[in-house]
Amino acid sequence: MTSQQKIDLADVFEVPGATPNFRTELAAQLAELVPEAVADGKLDIEKLRELLAEDVADGNERFGLFWPGKKRALRAAQAPTTATLKPDFANSKDWDTTQNVFIEGDNLEVLKTLQRHYHNKIKLIYIDPPYNTGKDFVYPDNFKEGLDTYLEWTRQVNEEGKKVSTNSETEGRYHSNWLNMMYPRLKLARNLLTDDGVLMVHIDENEYSNLEKLLNEIFGEGNNLGTIVWDKRNPKGEVAGVAQQHELISLFCRRKETFAAAAYFSKKKENAEAMLNKVSALVKSKGGVTDEVRTLYQQWLKEREQQLSGGEAAYRFIDENGDIYQPVSMAAPDKPETRSHRPLLHPVTRAPCPVPAKGWRYPDGTMDELLRNGKIVFGNDENTQPRNKYLLRENIRESVSSLLYFGGSDDALGLPFENPKPVAVAIKLIESICKPDEVVMDFFAGSSTTAHAVMALNAEDGGNRRFIMVQLPEPTPEDSEARKAGFKTIADISRQRIELAGEKIKADSPMTTQELDTGFRAYKLADTNFSKWRVASDVAVNELEQHLLDLRDSADHDAQADDLLTELLLKLGYSLTETIHKETIAGLEVRKVGDNDVLAYFNEHAKPTLAQLRALVDAAPARIIVLEDAFQGDDELKTNLAQHAKSRGIELWTA
Repeated sequence: MTSQQKIDLADVFEVPGATPNFRTELAAQLAELVPEAVADGKLDIEKLRELLAEDVADGNERFGLFWPGKKRALRAAQAPTTATLKPDFANSKDWDTTQNVFIEGDNLEVLKTLQRHYHNKIKLIYIDPPYNTGKDFVYPDNFKEGLDTYLEWTRQVNEEGKKVSTNSETEGRYHSNWLNMMYPRLKLARNLLTDDGVLMVHIDENEYSNLEKLLNEIFGEGNNLGTIVWDKRNPKGEVAGVAQQHELISLFCRRKETFAAAAYFSKKKENAEAMLNKVSALVKSKGGVTDEVRTLYQQWLKEREQQLSGGEAAYRFIDENGDIYQPVSMAAPDKPETRSHRPLLHPVTRAPCPVPAKGWRYPDGTMDELLRNGKIVFGNDENTQPRNKYLLRENIRESVSSLLYFGGSDDALGLPFENPKPVAVAIKLIESICKPDEVVMDFFAGSSTTAHAVMALNAEDGGNRRFIMVQLPEPTPEDSEARKAGFKTIADISRQRIELAGEKIKADSPMTTQELDTGFRAYKLADTNFSKWRVASDVAVNELEQHLLDLRDSADHDAQADDLLTELLLKLGYSLTETIHKETIAGLEVRKVGDNDVLAYFNEHAKPTLAQLRALVDAAPARIIVLEDAFQGDDELKTNLAQHAKSRGIELWTA
């Protein structure tokens, strides 16, 4: 290769082979903030301690939660992974149109693969993790090689046995094992939350105190929003103690000041506004307030009665434009000084209208302003008492109480799944946090109650919330009802729940759910599709030689174009729901991503000509990705493409 070619190829970007090394990134950030604490390219901890002086805690007397294995668990969260996600078209629903995602895999590795695009993008992470009950955790416990352990556990590699983290009460590290499982996952989860994002964690009495300390450490005590006590009305029998009939839900936010500014807890108007818009659109499409519109509205009122000021009866008025008003009396018995019996003149007949027995709610000055602004609704004649024209969207107030009463359990739509949480509880909690266009994630999906709740809530208020579910393919017991019903894993049950829930929601409200997104793109955790260095120091010479030969190729020969594209898009920071089309340009079959964001060519067996590659550049995408193997060692071809792409301001990436 000539020196000119080397210069030109410097303009070619190479897709990283693994997720970011979080320890390295943290060191780089500290070096930028405190350059004097860096010596010979390494962080000088003693210098950093000297600069911070009194702000550094005494190493021997610190307050916090400590347990055996904590440092190892932290390293597990920081270590990069070569894992990727593989499209599972067969188990997906509405792949081309949905914005929802279901991922089958170990959530620790999955959370790492999502860090680049979903960092700071998820509004609510709502999880119900395995409780510490003295049984086994069905999660791989090999932090050093998390992906390899997962692949072994799921029999995706030729190894015998399954490794799970046992946690019997007699083992000696009963609490430590649970914390080691949760710590790295929660630490990675925080990265994904928006600045005003919230984490909700269901837990019982066994680990609540430890969980709160752990979350205080990860999120900071100032970001603790409190704990909800959920009274399930089904007490556990205890011979020598209090019978527990509740569970706890811990709430933490990414940044409390940002969360408080958003104020979704105390002033949630979105549901009402969405309903108002839906009714207004129906009125206009039907040419007036028809019985169909009234039925829809009254059904919605009945479902929301507890959240509406004044109760259901206070919200019955829809005008000819489809706007919803509050026809409540303007009397204010609790404020006698504001009452007035001044008659109001009908705007057409100019005759005085009836006055409520207790008088108007507002003093004369306020009434005059309401009249000027058209906020008083008059009837057809002077015999009808005027009403306060008060938009429903301005009158919704809801707060999440620290006590949540909801007995019983949800049946998971008849699917064989043990102890699913009620979907009504999930709906109430999700709607208290999420606006109609935000993302909800559950990386302990179970039977996917969270996905069910998101779809039900969208159907109710016309929202467009999206969900991301993650579930380990935990095998169902051989003699279980689930296995008898054909469900080999919990992930199988989870996907089926989403499909059944979507069908039921659409069947229950066919008039208003035609456009509801009840689909999902399914993915499975897998190892990288690209060659990587993964041999031990004691590997046999013949195996080392073969591995060196394998590294000549960039991609696995068995990898499909869609598998390669998914991995590369994840590593470049794209979402799992990008619009992707197959196209043919100058005889090359390519994948087009988004609105011409990316053109990708992956056929290693058909070396493109320079004219064909120029045609890709002429299509003017933001980025072009070409499989390294497709050049078949022709650096001149690669250089010419790099020059042409650079002249058009297009990024060229290889993998």
